[in-house]
Amino acid sequence: MRLFIDECLSPALARHLNQSGAHDALHPRDYGRLGERDDEVLARCLTEDRVIVTENAADFRKLVAREDIHPGLIILPNVTRDASLALLLAAIAYLKTLGSPSDVIVNHVLEIDVDGSVRLYPLP
Repeated sequence: MRLFIDECLSPALARHLNQSGAHDALHPRDYGRLGERDDEVLARCLTEDRVIVTENAADFRKLVAREDIHPGLIILPNVTRDASLALLLAAIAYLKTLGSPSDVIVNHVLEIDVDGSVRLYPLP
C-alpha cells in the first residue's frame, strides 16, 4: 500500500513499513513537510494516491468527506509507537481479508480501536 503517516504519529511507522518491502510509506519529517496544513496533506495524498494514516480523526474525516474519490483513511487511537504499529498492521491485515487493501480502502475510513476492533465504513 501507498501510505502517508501523519506527523502526529512516529516516523518509525513509515520506516518499518518501508523496510518490510510490502509498502511505500511517507512521513512528513522525512521530506521536510512538518507543519503542513491538513488540507495540503490531503491534496498531496490525492495526487500521490496515498492512504492517510492518522490519529487526527475529526479533521481528516471532514476533509475526505468533501472528496468524490479519495484513497482512504486509517484512523488509529492515541497509543504508544509500538501499539500504533501493531494496530496499523492489524488494520492492513483486516483489509487483506476483504481483497486488495489499496482497492478496499478507496472512499472508506477504517477506524481501529485500542482493543483491535475494526470499523470500516464508506465516506462520503
